[in-house]
Amino acid sequence: MRRPPLVPDPVTTTPFDAAALRRREFAWMDEGDSVYLNAASVGPLPASTVSALEEFTRKRAQPHLLSFEEQFGALTSCREHIATLIGAAVEEIALTTNTAAGINLAAFGLPLGPGDVVLVPDGEFPANVYPWLAAARSRGFDVRLVPMVDGLLDTGMLLSALDTPNVRVLAVSWVGFSTGVVADLDLLGNACRARGITFVVDAIQGLGALTIDVSRTPIDLLTCGAQKWLLSPWGTAFMRVSPALLERIEPQPVSWMSVRSSDDFTTLLDYDLTWREDARRFEQVTLPFQDFAGAARSLALLNELGPSRVSAHIVATAAALMDGLAERGHRVVTLRSPHAGIVSFAPDVAADASAALTKAGVAHSVRQGTIRLAPHCYTIQDDIQRALHALG
Repeated sequence: MRRPPLVPDPVTTTPFDAAALRRREFAWMDEGDSVYLNAASVGPLPASTVSALEEFTRKRAQPHLLSFEEQFGALTSCREHIATLIGAAVEEIALTTNTAAGINLAAFGLPLGPGDVVLVPDGEFPANVYPWLAAARSRGFDVRLVPMVDGLLDTGMLLSALDTPNVRVLAVSWVGFSTGVVADLDLLGNACRARGITFVVDAIQGLGALTIDVSRTPIDLLTCGAQKWLLSPWGTAFMRVSPALLERIEPQPVSWMSVRSSDDFTTLLDYDLTWREDARRFEQVTLPFQDFAGAARSLALLNELGPSRVSAHIVATAAALMDGLAERGHRVVTLRSPHAGIVSFAPDVAADASAALTKAGVAHSVRQGTIRLAPHCYTIQDDIQRALHALG
């Protein structure tokens, strides 16, 4: 399989200049009176991404100016940047419009039926629950929610549940959307591999804040929206399907460009339902080309900055937030180690804390009775102090 040339990722000792990046790509953060700590909801678009979107849209307004190579090249570029970002082969990447597309593919495309069991942790975001429940209703398999412990995902409970008879799939979120708890994908993936269980991962709250190499971490299907930590437009997402899983899932639903001959528009009526040899068999055309043109630029930026350096900045910034909250007497829900970019804390009255942050111009989220803060590569120390000061 073809792997793209890796962009150098100068990891550990040399952090990038977040303030300079901010001036270049997110200048509005210094020009306004707000602090953006809400990447777990929507990631802001870098200025260069906005320019790429505008350029593509200008050509789209006069379609004869947009060549076939430019139109489909935006998709090719995204696949290559994603493959670089996660250590995959390009052929393993299929572009989608949301995270749930990958979950639905697994739920309706895997060979599951009566007597089979799918495990999902309780407390998951609904995108990783409803597709399984709907598929179970029509296909006859059983979905079992693995209980949390003290309101948090518990690895021991998941490992024990894997030994339940007839378990065929484990589907987890890499990072919990409301708690920020990080699942041990290597441990769970290896446990699934040893038992012949398919491992499905919702990576939307992990990738970008953390790094991964899927050539080493045993994940069968990883699905991820790009509109949060990958700083990309809405309607851009991808799935990575492992080579071992590729032939076990039937495309669901079927796109006219899922077949091997569909790139040649002069032979479209030579009907031949032979799937593409790679993960593009799962793509649904028409994709939002203009949004993927923007995503290509955002993904390129993250690869240029160095995914490990971006992650180190986010994790350090989140740690500073957790320390500051704890010093002020707030109960931090997110575990101190390991953690990613989400910092959730439980104030006495969430509505009051949310109102205080809003009054101070701090963008945040309220989830399950907790306040969720989510810094990113553009977050500086002043942002942290302003949020903490607002909370008293």
